[in-house]
Amino acid sequence: MCKTVFWGGRRMISLSGVNKRLGSFRLKDISIEIPDGYICALVGQNASGKTTLIKMILGLCRPDDGTVVIDGLNYQEAESEKRIRDITGIVPVNELMNSELSLLENGRCYGRFYSRYDERIYMEYLERFGLDRKIKFGKLSKGQKIKAQFAFALSTDPKYLILDEPTANFDPDFKQDLLNVIMQFMESGKKSVIIASHILDELDRIADYLIYLDKGELVYSGDIESFRDKYRIISGETYKVKLLKQEDIIHVEDRKYGTKALVVNHGYSKYDGALTVTVPTLEEFMYHYSKRGESVI
Repeated sequence: MCKTVFWGGRRMISLSGVNKRLGSFRLKDISIEIPDGYICALVGQNASGKTTLIKMILGLCRPDDGTVVIDGLNYQEAESEKRIRDITGIVPVNELMNSELSLLENGRCYGRFYSRYDERIYMEYLERFGLDRKIKFGKLSKGQKIKAQFAFALSTDPKYLILDEPTANFDPDFKQDLLNVIMQFMESGKKSVIIASHILDELDRIADYLIYLDKGELVYSGDIESFRDKYRIISGETYKVKLLKQEDIIHVEDRKYGTKALVVNHGYSKYDGALTVTVPTLEEFMYHYSKRGESVI
């Protein structure tokens, strides 16, 4: 019988005290919980640990320490692993489908491993995405291959959908369609999506949960509204920015038309004297946080 674990009475994706060393890189003491019903943005610079984290959620690599629990199940038992894979859909950067098989044949080949695979739904998404079911997977462009794998993932009716850099190779029209499909996928309120991407303006629009990694360390994990409450961008004349509490400043830089700083928010109002105070976008936060310790004013 599968061993079932619950965190806070709800099934979810949970990592607790996870460490993983891969060569010189180390993922350090990661503890996160992604509740059901959220679109989670997984962000960070290159080599921050996003791919390693995804691989552990998928069971493709195991932590050196700590536990990974998916929907109350862990990877320690073969039957649990089978059930986890059955409820998890992945749209990877790398190719998973067989290059020599047609899209229809790929669906039939890999659909056998999913209890809820629906070929009709797969065909509908292929048509929606402008893909010929008879074409061999290897004949597709990189963007088309991602579309095909996205269509297949949706056709397995996953509870958890994981997308690794899904929009990097798409035109603006399809990016919007992809976001629309994700929102439709979430309508039941019982499913979750994890999107790892460096195109942060898109995540700003749809994500309601955030995991931010930096050099293998967890910077933030929680709902995105709490994140927006926690940080501020403050802009103004240099001498006035210098008056801010130094312990609040994460990064500050002098620009042509004034100085801009990322700070921990301790009650800064929208207009604090001659300073302009705004909520940082994900892109602004990542830019400034990656440069912490380099501040010069």
